[in-house]
Amino acid sequence: MDLQDTQLLIVMIAYLALLIAWGIYQGRKVKSSSDYAIAGRKLPGWVAALSERATGESSWALLGLPGAAYATGLLEIWTALGCVIGIITAWVLIAWRLRDEAEKYNVNTFTEFIARKHGEVGSWIRIIGSATIVFFFFFYVGAQFLGGGKTLNTMFGIDAKLGMIITAAIIVPYTIYGGFMSVVYTDVVQAIMMIITLVAGPIVGFIYLANNPDVFAPTISQALSTAGSEYSSLAGGMRGFTAGVALVGGFSWFFGYLGGQPQLSMRFMAIRDAKQAKRARNVGIVWTVIAYVGALCIGWIGLAIFGPTGLSDREFVMPAVLLTIFPPVIAAVLITGAIAAMISTADSLLILSATELTENLLQPLFGKEFFKKRALLVSRVITAVLAVVALTIAYFGKTNLIYSLVSYVWAGIGGTFSVVILLTLFWKRFHGIAAIATIIAGLTFTIIWISSGLDKMVTSRMLTFFVALFVAVVSTLLIKPSKAKAKN
Repeated sequence: MDLQDTQLLIVMIAYLALLIAWGIYQGRKVKSSSDYAIAGRKLPGWVAALSERATGESSWALLGLPGAAYATGLLEIWTALGCVIGIITAWVLIAWRLRDEAEKYNVNTFTEFIARKHGEVGSWIRIIGSATIVFFFFFYVGAQFLGGGKTLNTMFGIDAKLGMIITAAIIVPYTIYGGFMSVVYTDVVQAIMMIITLVAGPIVGFIYLANNPDVFAPTISQALSTAGSEYSSLAGGMRGFTAGVALVGGFSWFFGYLGGQPQLSMRFMAIRDAKQAKRARNVGIVWTVIAYVGALCIGWIGLAIFGPTGLSDREFVMPAVLLTIFPPVIAAVLITGAIAAMISTADSLLILSATELTENLLQPLFGKEFFKKRALLVSRVITAVLAVVALTIAYFGKTNLIYSLVSYVWAGIGGTFSVVILLTLFWKRFHGIAAIATIIAGLTFTIIWISSGLDKMVTSRMLTFFVALFVAVVSTLLIKPSKAKAKN
Protein backbone atom coordinates (compact mmCIF):
# COMPACT_ATOMS: atom_id res chain seq x y z
CA MET A 1 0.00 0.00 0.00
CA ASP A 2 1.57 3.34 -1.06
CA LEU A 3 1.47 6.67 0.82
CA GLN A 4 -1.64 7.87 -1.01
CA ASP A 5 -3.59 4.73 -0.14
CA THR A 6 -2.39 4.94 3.47
CA GLN A 7 -3.61 8.54 3.78
CA LEU A 8 -6.95 7.60 2.27
CA LEU A 9 -7.33 4.63 4.61
CA ILE A 10 -6.50 6.70 7.73
CA VAL A 11 -8.98 9.42 6.77
CA MET A 12 -11.62 6.82 5.99
CA ILE A 13 -11.24 5.04 9.33
CA ALA A 14 -11.53 8.33 11.21
CA TYR A 15 -14.53 9.48 9.18
CA LEU A 16 -16.40 6.20 9.57
CA ALA A 17 -15.70 6.08 13.31
CA LEU A 18 -17.25 9.53 13.67
CA LEU A 19 -20.18 8.49 11.47
CA ILE A 20 -20.91 5.41 13.59
CA ALA A 21 -20.70 7.50 16.77
CA TRP A 22 -23.09 10.07 15.25
CA GLY A 23 -25.57 7.35 14.29
CA ILE A 24 -25.52 5.84 17.77
CA TYR A 25 -25.90 9.29 19.36
CA GLN A 26 -29.01 10.00 17.27
CA GLY A 27 -30.34 6.55 18.15
CA ARG A 28 -30.62 7.67 21.79
CA LYS A 29 -33.73 9.61 20.76
CA VAL A 30 -35.59 6.40 19.90
CA LYS A 31 -38.19 5.61 22.56
CA SER A 32 -40.85 3.66 20.66
CA SER A 33 -41.40 1.43 17.65
CA SER A 34 -42.76 4.46 15.78
CA ASP A 35 -39.50 6.33 16.42
CA TYR A 36 -37.60 3.26 15.24
CA ALA A 37 -39.66 2.77 12.06
CA ILE A 38 -40.36 6.33 10.90
CA ALA A 39 -38.70 8.74 13.41
CA GLY A 40 -42.11 9.37 14.96
CA ARG A 41 -43.05 11.32 11.80
CA LYS A 42 -41.26 14.34 13.30
CA LEU A 43 -38.38 14.95 10.89
CA PRO A 44 -37.44 18.54 10.02
CA GLY A 45 -37.87 19.19 6.32
CA TRP A 46 -34.21 19.73 5.53
CA VAL A 47 -33.28 16.48 7.29
CA ALA A 48 -35.89 14.47 5.39
CA ALA A 49 -34.80 16.00 2.08
CA LEU A 50 -31.09 15.35 2.55
CA SER A 51 -31.78 11.82 3.77
CA GLU A 52 -34.03 11.09 0.79
CA ARG A 53 -31.43 12.40 -1.64
CA ALA A 54 -28.54 10.50 -0.03
CA THR A 55 -30.61 7.30 -0.03
CA GLY A 56 -31.69 7.71 -3.63
CA GLU A 57 -28.45 8.83 -5.19
CA SER A 58 -25.34 7.73 -3.27
CA SER A 59 -23.60 5.16 -5.49
CA TRP A 60 -25.54 6.28 -8.56
CA ALA A 61 -24.56 9.97 -8.34
CA LEU A 62 -20.97 9.26 -7.33
CA LEU A 63 -20.09 6.21 -9.43
CA GLY A 64 -22.83 5.29 -11.90
CA LEU A 65 -23.73 8.63 -13.48
CA PRO A 66 -20.17 10.04 -13.75
CA GLY A 67 -19.08 6.67 -15.15
CA ALA A 68 -21.85 6.65 -17.73
CA ALA A 69 -21.11 10.27 -18.70
CA TYR A 70 -17.44 9.34 -19.11
CA ALA A 71 -18.30 6.32 -21.29
CA THR A 72 -21.15 7.73 -23.41
CA GLY A 73 -20.74 11.51 -23.46
CA LEU A 74 -23.79 13.68 -24.07
CA LEU A 75 -26.13 10.70 -24.42
CA GLU A 76 -26.23 10.42 -20.63
CA ILE A 77 -28.03 13.77 -20.44
CA TRP A 78 -31.29 11.90 -21.15
CA THR A 79 -30.83 9.66 -18.14
CA ALA A 80 -30.04 12.67 -15.98
CA LEU A 81 -33.13 14.50 -17.29
CA GLY A 82 -35.36 11.51 -16.59
CA CYS A 83 -34.07 11.24 -13.03
CA VAL A 84 -34.21 14.98 -12.29
CA ILE A 85 -37.72 15.46 -13.70
CA GLY A 86 -38.91 12.38 -11.82
CA ILE A 87 -37.42 13.62 -8.54
CA ILE A 88 -38.86 17.12 -8.98
CA THR A 89 -42.28 15.64 -9.80
CA ALA A 90 -42.14 13.51 -6.67
CA TRP A 91 -41.26 16.45 -4.44
CA VAL A 92 -43.82 18.81 -5.97
CA LEU A 93 -46.83 16.49 -6.40
CA ILE A 94 -46.35 13.46 -4.17
CA ALA A 95 -44.21 14.21 -1.10
CA TRP A 96 -46.59 16.50 0.79
CA ARG A 97 -49.59 14.33 -0.03
CA LEU A 98 -47.87 11.22 1.29
CA ARG A 99 -46.88 13.13 4.43
CA ASP A 100 -50.48 14.23 5.02
CA GLU A 101 -51.85 10.74 4.40
CA ALA A 102 -49.29 9.11 6.71
CA GLU A 103 -50.37 11.47 9.47
CA LYS A 104 -54.08 10.96 8.75
CA TYR A 105 -53.88 7.17 8.89
CA ASN A 106 -51.17 7.08 11.58
CA VAL A 107 -49.00 4.60 9.69
CA ASN A 108 -45.38 3.55 10.23
CA THR A 109 -44.58 1.78 6.95
CA PHE A 110 -44.99 2.19 3.22
CA THR A 111 -47.21 -0.86 2.73
CA GLU A 112 -49.29 -0.05 5.80
CA PHE A 113 -50.33 3.22 4.16
CA ILE A 114 -51.59 1.45 1.03
CA ALA A 115 -53.35 -1.17 3.18
CA ARG A 116 -55.07 1.40 5.40
CA LYS A 117 -56.11 3.45 2.39
CA HIS A 118 -57.70 0.37 0.80
CA GLY A 119 -59.04 -1.17 4.00
CA GLU A 120 -61.44 -3.55 2.27
CA VAL A 121 -58.53 -5.85 1.39
CA GLY A 122 -55.91 -4.26 3.62
CA SER A 123 -54.65 -7.51 5.13
CA TRP A 124 -53.93 -8.98 1.70
CA ILE A 125 -52.15 -5.81 0.59
CA ARG A 126 -49.97 -5.99 3.70
CA ILE A 127 -49.06 -9.62 3.02
CA ILE A 128 -48.42 -9.32 -0.72
CA GLY A 129 -46.82 -5.88 -0.66
CA SER A 130 -44.58 -6.44 2.37
CA ALA A 131 -43.55 -9.96 1.33
CA THR A 132 -42.55 -8.64 -2.10
CA ILE A 133 -40.57 -5.73 -0.68
CA VAL A 134 -38.85 -7.84 1.98
CA PHE A 135 -37.88 -10.56 -0.52
CA PHE A 136 -36.39 -8.27 -3.14
CA PHE A 137 -34.79 -5.91 -0.65
CA PHE A 138 -33.06 -8.84 1.04
CA PHE A 139 -31.05 -9.17 -2.14
CA TYR A 140 -30.81 -5.39 -2.55
CA VAL A 141 -29.10 -5.16 0.86
CA GLY A 142 -26.89 -8.08 -0.13
CA ALA A 143 -25.94 -6.25 -3.33
CA GLN A 144 -24.95 -3.20 -1.26
CA PHE A 145 -22.67 -5.42 0.83
CA LEU A 146 -21.21 -6.81 -2.40
CA GLY A 147 -20.71 -3.28 -3.70
CA GLY A 148 -19.01 -2.22 -0.48
CA GLY A 149 -16.69 -5.19 -0.69
CA LYS A 150 -15.84 -4.40 -4.31
CA THR A 151 -15.18 -0.74 -3.52
CA LEU A 152 -12.83 -1.54 -0.63
CA ASN A 153 -11.09 -4.16 -2.79
CA THR A 154 -10.56 -1.70 -5.64
CA MET A 155 -9.43 1.20 -3.46
CA PHE A 156 -7.27 -0.63 -0.90
CA GLY A 157 -6.73 -4.16 -2.19
CA ILE A 158 -8.76 -5.61 0.69
CA ASP A 159 -10.24 -9.04 -0.04
CA ALA A 160 -13.76 -8.48 -1.39
CA LYS A 161 -15.39 -10.91 1.05
CA LEU A 162 -13.61 -9.29 3.98
CA GLY A 163 -14.78 -5.97 2.55
CA MET A 164 -18.38 -7.19 2.78
CA ILE A 165 -17.93 -7.96 6.48
CA ILE A 166 -16.34 -4.55 7.07
CA THR A 167 -19.23 -2.88 5.24
CA ALA A 168 -21.75 -4.68 7.45
CA ALA A 169 -19.75 -3.84 10.59
CA ILE A 170 -19.92 -0.15 9.69
CA ILE A 171 -23.65 0.22 9.16
CA VAL A 172 -25.30 -2.56 11.16
CA PRO A 173 -24.56 -1.44 14.77
CA TYR A 174 -26.14 2.03 14.54
CA THR A 175 -28.96 0.72 12.34
CA ILE A 176 -29.89 -1.92 14.92
CA TYR A 177 -29.65 0.55 17.78
CA GLY A 178 -31.35 3.64 16.35
CA GLY A 179 -33.35 2.34 13.38
CA PHE A 180 -34.77 4.93 11.01
CA MET A 181 -33.67 7.80 13.28
CA SER A 182 -29.98 6.86 13.15
CA VAL A 183 -30.14 6.07 9.45
CA VAL A 184 -31.70 9.41 8.54
CA TYR A 185 -29.21 11.52 10.46
CA THR A 186 -26.19 9.65 9.11
CA ASP A 187 -27.72 10.18 5.66
CA VAL A 188 -27.64 13.93 6.30
CA VAL A 189 -23.87 13.82 6.79
CA GLN A 190 -23.51 11.75 3.61
CA ALA A 191 -25.67 14.13 1.57
CA ILE A 192 -23.57 17.10 2.69
CA MET A 193 -20.33 15.31 1.78
CA MET A 194 -21.79 14.26 -1.56
CA ILE A 195 -22.83 17.78 -2.55
CA ILE A 196 -19.46 19.21 -1.49
CA THR A 197 -17.76 16.63 -3.73
CA LEU A 198 -20.13 17.26 -6.65
CA VAL A 199 -19.65 21.04 -6.44
CA ALA A 200 -15.94 21.26 -5.63
CA GLY A 201 -14.95 18.53 -8.09
CA PRO A 202 -16.17 20.27 -11.27
CA ILE A 203 -14.94 23.72 -10.18
CA VAL A 204 -11.40 22.53 -9.43
CA GLY A 205 -11.57 20.22 -12.47
CA PHE A 206 -12.17 23.14 -14.84
CA ILE A 207 -9.25 25.02 -13.28
CA TYR A 208 -7.05 21.93 -13.64
CA LEU A 209 -7.91 21.57 -17.34
CA ALA A 210 -7.15 25.24 -17.98
CA ASN A 211 -3.70 24.92 -16.38
CA ASN A 212 -2.71 21.52 -17.77
CA PRO A 213 -2.77 21.58 -21.60
CA ASP A 214 -1.03 18.19 -21.83
CA VAL A 215 -4.22 16.28 -20.99
CA PHE A 216 -6.40 14.51 -23.56
CA ALA A 217 -8.32 17.75 -24.21
CA PRO A 218 -8.23 21.19 -22.48
CA THR A 219 -12.02 21.60 -22.41
CA ILE A 220 -15.06 19.35 -22.10
CA SER A 221 -16.42 20.36 -25.52
CA GLN A 222 -13.12 19.55 -27.18
CA ALA A 223 -12.89 16.26 -25.30
CA LEU A 224 -16.35 15.24 -26.51
CA SER A 225 -15.64 16.11 -30.13
CA THR A 226 -12.17 14.52 -30.09
CA ALA A 227 -13.53 11.30 -28.55
CA GLY A 228 -15.89 10.86 -31.52
CA SER A 229 -19.43 11.50 -32.73
CA GLU A 230 -20.87 8.94 -30.32
CA TYR A 231 -19.68 11.18 -27.46
CA SER A 232 -20.60 14.59 -28.89
CA SER A 233 -24.12 13.63 -30.06
CA LEU A 234 -27.22 13.70 -27.86
CA ALA A 235 -28.21 10.48 -29.61
CA GLY A 236 -24.87 8.79 -28.99
CA GLY A 237 -24.12 8.66 -32.71
CA MET A 238 -27.20 6.50 -33.32
CA ARG A 239 -30.07 7.20 -35.71
CA GLY A 240 -33.68 6.23 -36.29
CA PHE A 241 -35.33 3.59 -34.13
CA THR A 242 -32.10 2.69 -32.32
CA ALA A 243 -31.60 6.29 -31.24
CA GLY A 244 -35.20 6.51 -30.07
CA VAL A 245 -34.85 3.36 -27.97
CA ALA A 246 -31.65 4.70 -26.40
CA LEU A 247 -33.22 8.06 -25.55
CA VAL A 248 -36.37 6.51 -24.14
CA GLY A 249 -34.27 4.04 -22.16
CA GLY A 250 -32.36 6.88 -20.55
CA PHE A 251 -35.43 8.96 -19.75
CA SER A 252 -37.30 5.90 -18.43
CA TRP A 253 -35.68 6.33 -15.01
CA PHE A 254 -38.37 9.00 -14.52
CA PHE A 255 -41.07 6.39 -13.80
CA GLY A 256 -39.35 4.84 -10.79
CA TYR A 257 -39.29 8.08 -8.82
CA LEU A 258 -43.06 8.66 -8.69
CA GLY A 259 -43.56 7.35 -5.16
CA GLY A 260 -42.82 3.72 -5.94
CA GLN A 261 -39.46 3.36 -4.20
CA PRO A 262 -40.40 2.60 -0.56
CA GLN A 263 -37.06 3.69 0.88
CA LEU A 264 -37.60 7.17 -0.62
CA SER A 265 -41.32 7.51 0.08
CA MET A 266 -40.70 6.75 3.76
CA ARG A 267 -38.75 10.02 3.97
CA PHE A 268 -41.76 11.91 2.62
CA MET A 269 -44.02 10.21 5.16
CA ALA A 270 -41.72 11.07 8.08
CA ILE A 271 -41.78 14.87 7.62
CA ARG A 272 -43.08 16.74 10.67
CA ASP A 273 -45.74 19.04 9.17
CA ALA A 274 -46.91 20.85 6.02
CA LYS A 275 -44.54 23.79 6.52
CA GLN A 276 -41.58 21.44 6.81
CA ALA A 277 -42.78 19.59 3.70
CA LYS A 278 -42.40 22.80 1.66
CA ARG A 279 -38.91 23.33 3.06
CA ALA A 280 -38.03 19.72 2.25
CA ARG A 281 -39.29 20.16 -1.33
CA ASN A 282 -37.06 23.18 -1.89
CA VAL A 283 -33.97 21.55 -0.39
CA GLY A 284 -34.55 18.29 -2.27
CA ILE A 285 -34.99 19.96 -5.66
CA VAL A 286 -32.01 22.33 -5.35
CA TRP A 287 -29.75 19.50 -4.12
CA THR A 288 -30.82 17.29 -7.02
CA VAL A 289 -30.20 19.83 -9.78
CA ILE A 290 -26.77 20.77 -8.43
CA ALA A 291 -25.77 17.14 -7.83
CA TYR A 292 -26.74 15.89 -11.28
CA VAL A 293 -24.98 18.74 -13.08
CA GLY A 294 -21.90 18.07 -10.95
CA ALA A 295 -21.97 14.32 -11.58
CA LEU A 296 -22.17 14.78 -15.36
CA CYS A 297 -19.37 17.33 -15.30
CA ILE A 298 -17.07 15.04 -13.30
CA GLY A 299 -17.61 12.31 -15.89
CA TRP A 300 -16.84 14.66 -18.77
CA ILE A 301 -13.83 16.15 -16.96
CA GLY A 302 -12.57 12.58 -16.60
CA LEU A 303 -12.94 12.18 -20.35
CA ALA A 304 -10.93 15.36 -20.88
CA ILE A 305 -8.16 14.22 -18.54
CA PHE A 306 -7.85 10.51 -19.33
CA GLY A 307 -9.43 10.13 -22.77
CA PRO A 308 -12.06 7.50 -23.66
CA THR A 309 -9.66 4.57 -23.11
CA GLY A 310 -7.71 5.88 -20.14
CA LEU A 311 -9.62 4.03 -17.41
CA SER A 312 -10.20 0.30 -17.13
CA ASP A 313 -13.34 0.71 -14.99
CA ARG A 314 -15.55 3.63 -15.96
CA GLU A 315 -17.34 3.67 -12.61
CA PHE A 316 -14.17 4.78 -10.86
CA VAL A 317 -13.81 7.96 -12.89
CA MET A 318 -14.85 10.07 -9.88
CA PRO A 319 -12.08 8.79 -7.53
CA ALA A 320 -9.57 9.00 -10.39
CA VAL A 321 -10.49 12.62 -11.16
CA LEU A 322 -10.40 13.67 -7.49
CA LEU A 323 -6.99 12.05 -6.95
CA THR A 324 -5.69 13.88 -10.03
CA ILE A 325 -7.00 17.40 -9.38
CA PHE A 326 -6.79 17.69 -5.58
CA PRO A 327 -3.92 17.45 -3.10
CA PRO A 328 -3.85 13.95 -1.54
CA VAL A 329 -5.35 14.87 1.83
CA ILE A 330 -8.32 16.78 0.34
CA ALA A 331 -8.89 14.03 -2.22
CA ALA A 332 -8.82 11.50 0.61
CA VAL A 333 -11.52 13.39 2.55
CA LEU A 334 -13.79 13.75 -0.49
CA ILE A 335 -13.33 10.15 -1.64
CA THR A 336 -13.88 8.90 1.91
CA GLY A 337 -17.22 10.73 2.07
CA ALA A 338 -18.16 9.27 -1.29
CA ILE A 339 -17.20 5.71 -0.31
CA ALA A 340 -19.03 6.02 3.00
CA ALA A 341 -22.15 7.23 1.20
CA MET A 342 -22.05 4.24 -1.13
CA ILE A 343 -21.52 1.79 1.72
CA SER A 344 -24.21 3.25 3.94
CA THR A 345 -26.99 2.94 1.36
CA ALA A 346 -27.49 -0.52 2.82
CA ASP A 347 -28.73 0.94 6.11
CA SER A 348 -31.81 2.52 4.52
CA LEU A 349 -32.70 -0.69 2.72
CA LEU A 350 -32.08 -2.76 5.85
CA ILE A 351 -34.33 -0.70 8.13
CA LEU A 352 -37.05 -0.62 5.47
CA SER A 353 -37.05 -4.42 5.18
CA ALA A 354 -37.01 -4.85 8.96
CA THR A 355 -39.96 -2.52 9.59
CA GLU A 356 -42.01 -4.00 6.75
CA LEU A 357 -41.42 -7.50 8.12
CA THR A 358 -42.09 -6.54 11.74
CA GLU A 359 -45.10 -4.24 11.31
CA ASN A 360 -46.93 -5.93 8.45
CA LEU A 361 -46.09 -9.63 8.60
CA LEU A 362 -45.00 -10.63 12.10
CA GLN A 363 -47.24 -8.35 14.16
CA PRO A 364 -50.48 -9.59 12.53
CA LEU A 365 -49.18 -13.15 12.89
CA PHE A 366 -48.30 -12.99 16.60
CA GLY A 367 -50.80 -10.33 17.61
CA LYS A 368 -50.46 -6.76 18.86
CA GLU A 369 -50.42 -7.80 22.51
CA PHE A 370 -47.20 -9.77 22.00
CA PHE A 371 -45.51 -6.73 20.43
CA LYS A 372 -47.02 -4.09 22.72
CA LYS A 373 -44.53 -4.41 25.57
CA ARG A 374 -41.51 -5.46 23.55
CA ALA A 375 -42.01 -3.69 20.19
CA LEU A 376 -38.68 -1.84 20.22
CA LEU A 377 -36.70 -4.93 21.26
CA VAL A 378 -38.39 -7.05 18.57
CA SER A 379 -37.66 -4.40 15.93
CA ARG A 380 -33.97 -4.41 16.83
CA VAL A 381 -33.76 -8.19 16.87
CA ILE A 382 -35.45 -8.45 13.46
CA THR A 383 -33.07 -5.83 12.04
CA ALA A 384 -30.09 -7.80 13.33
CA VAL A 385 -31.41 -11.08 11.91
CA LEU A 386 -32.07 -9.53 8.51
CA ALA A 387 -28.58 -8.04 8.46
CA VAL A 388 -27.03 -11.45 9.14
CA VAL A 389 -29.19 -13.13 6.48
CA ALA A 390 -28.40 -10.45 3.87
CA LEU A 391 -24.67 -10.69 4.63
CA THR A 392 -24.84 -14.49 4.38
CA ILE A 393 -26.59 -14.25 1.01
CA ALA A 394 -23.94 -11.82 -0.25
CA TYR A 395 -21.06 -13.88 1.15
CA PHE A 396 -22.13 -17.31 -0.11
CA GLY A 397 -24.64 -16.53 -2.85
CA LYS A 398 -24.04 -16.34 -6.57
CA THR A 399 -23.19 -12.76 -7.49
CA ASN A 400 -24.97 -12.91 -10.86
CA LEU A 401 -28.19 -14.17 -9.24
CA ILE A 402 -28.12 -11.41 -6.63
CA TYR A 403 -27.59 -8.65 -9.19
CA SER A 404 -30.28 -10.17 -11.44
CA LEU A 405 -32.82 -9.99 -8.61
CA VAL A 406 -31.76 -6.42 -7.86
CA SER A 407 -32.34 -5.50 -11.49
CA TYR A 408 -36.02 -6.25 -10.90
CA VAL A 409 -36.26 -3.68 -8.10
CA TRP A 410 -36.26 -0.43 -10.04
CA ALA A 411 -38.78 -1.61 -12.63
CA GLY A 412 -40.70 -4.22 -10.65
CA ILE A 413 -40.92 -2.37 -7.34
CA GLY A 414 -40.45 1.22 -8.53
CA GLY A 415 -42.60 1.12 -11.65
CA THR A 416 -45.36 -1.01 -10.13
CA PHE A 417 -45.70 0.76 -6.79
CA SER A 418 -45.45 4.17 -8.50
CA VAL A 419 -48.72 3.34 -10.26
CA VAL A 420 -50.29 2.15 -6.99
CA ILE A 421 -49.22 5.28 -5.10
CA LEU A 422 -50.24 7.69 -7.87
CA LEU A 423 -53.71 6.21 -8.30
CA THR A 424 -54.19 5.85 -4.54
CA LEU A 425 -53.48 9.56 -4.12
CA PHE A 426 -55.19 10.95 -7.23
CA TRP A 427 -58.06 8.62 -8.27
CA LYS A 428 -60.86 8.01 -5.80
CA ARG A 429 -62.29 5.05 -7.75
CA PHE A 430 -59.05 3.08 -7.44
CA HIS A 431 -59.64 0.34 -4.87
CA GLY A 432 -57.82 -2.40 -3.00
CA ILE A 433 -58.57 -5.31 -5.34
CA ALA A 434 -57.22 -3.25 -8.25
CA ALA A 435 -54.13 -2.42 -6.17
CA ILE A 436 -53.43 -6.12 -5.58
CA ALA A 437 -53.95 -6.92 -9.28
CA THR A 438 -51.58 -4.08 -10.19
CA ILE A 439 -48.83 -5.30 -7.85
CA ILE A 440 -49.04 -8.89 -9.09
CA ALA A 441 -49.23 -7.90 -12.78
CA GLY A 442 -46.36 -5.40 -12.57
CA LEU A 443 -44.00 -7.75 -10.80
CA THR A 444 -44.88 -10.73 -13.00
CA PHE A 445 -44.40 -8.72 -16.18
CA THR A 446 -41.02 -7.37 -14.99
CA ILE A 447 -39.68 -10.82 -14.13
CA ILE A 448 -40.83 -12.30 -17.47
CA TRP A 449 -39.60 -9.34 -19.53
CA ILE A 450 -36.14 -9.17 -17.96
CA SER A 451 -35.69 -12.95 -17.83
CA SER A 452 -36.52 -13.25 -21.53
CA GLY A 453 -33.79 -10.78 -22.49
CA LEU A 454 -36.28 -8.38 -24.09
CA ASP A 455 -35.22 -5.72 -21.60
CA LYS A 456 -32.11 -5.18 -23.73
CA MET A 457 -34.37 -4.06 -26.59
CA VAL A 458 -36.95 -1.99 -24.70
CA THR A 459 -36.37 -1.23 -21.04
CA SER A 460 -38.76 -2.67 -18.47
CA ARG A 461 -38.44 0.53 -16.43
CA MET A 462 -40.91 2.18 -18.81
CA LEU A 463 -42.95 -0.83 -19.93
CA THR A 464 -43.65 -2.06 -16.39
CA PHE A 465 -45.13 1.31 -15.47
CA PHE A 466 -47.53 1.32 -18.42
CA VAL A 467 -48.45 -2.37 -18.07
CA ALA A 468 -49.20 -1.81 -14.37
CA LEU A 469 -51.16 1.35 -15.22
CA PHE A 470 -53.23 -0.52 -17.82
CA VAL A 471 -54.03 -3.32 -15.37
CA ALA A 472 -54.85 -0.79 -12.64
CA VAL A 473 -57.30 1.16 -14.80
CA VAL A 474 -58.99 -1.90 -16.31
CA SER A 475 -59.36 -3.73 -12.99
CA THR A 476 -60.69 -0.58 -11.32
CA LEU A 477 -63.36 -0.16 -13.99
CA LEU A 478 -64.32 -3.85 -14.30
CA ILE A 479 -64.14 -5.06 -10.69
CA LYS A 480 -66.46 -3.71 -8.06
CA PRO A 481 -64.76 -2.89 -4.76
CA SER A 482 -65.88 -4.20 -1.41
CA LYS A 483 -68.22 -1.96 0.56
CA ALA A 484 -65.69 -1.80 3.39
CA LYS A 485 -63.97 1.55 3.78
CA ALA A 486 -60.43 2.43 4.68
CA LYS A 487 -59.86 2.46 8.41
CA ASN A 488 -59.35 5.92 9.83
